[in-house]
Amino acid sequence: MNYKTYLFDFDGTLVDSMPSFVSVMLGILDENKIEYTSDIVKIITPLGYLGSARYFRELGVKNSEEELVAFMNERAKDLYLYKIEAKNNVKDVLFELKKRGASLNVLTASPHKVLDPCLKRLGLFDLFENVWSCDDFSTTKSDPNIYKMAAKRMNVPVGDVLFLDDNFLADKTAKEAGMKVCGVFDEYSRDFVDDIKEVADHYIYDFSELLSL
Repeated sequence: MNYKTYLFDFDGTLVDSMPSFVSVMLGILDENKIEYTSDIVKIITPLGYLGSARYFRELGVKNSEEELVAFMNERAKDLYLYKIEAKNNVKDVLFELKKRGASLNVLTASPHKVLDPCLKRLGLFDLFENVWSCDDFSTTKSDPNIYKMAAKRMNVPVGDVLFLDDNFLADKTAKEAGMKVCGVFDEYSRDFVDDIKEVADHYIYDFSELLSL
């Protein structure tokens, strides 16, 4: 099947940012001596900074949501601006899909202040028709409605969109919302590969595989 409309996650899908993301997020919990479960990364990845801040407060962090979001932004800023790189074959594949006339779009939990500069530095920003943060929808990727709203903004039926993400909860929710789903391998979701494959229509270990779907 040749897809015409793609909706990409950012962290762990387009860019190799999960080590940095995890370091920033878990660093806050560790500094506050907060205990957390082994599936913490799976839980917080779809939530965005504000959603993660709310969750951290539920776990016992005393700072306000606003303070926590500010901490996250400050600690992540330089990593996204100068360090984080695109994953293997991402750039070539995106250019090829664009050449074929596909509509390329981004939906991520990361805020625009780190998302946009990173995509621009990597030479990817202008390939996308829409670059969305969850903040643009005032909800998270754990909410099925965000995928329906994104499809509406792209002016396509939700079932015509191929959503790509390395996170199990995001893939599961997008599928429940009616999108086609392609799981993407990332080291930080290695333990959930089988779970993702159960809910996804496709699964890729390298971006080059996307061209044959």
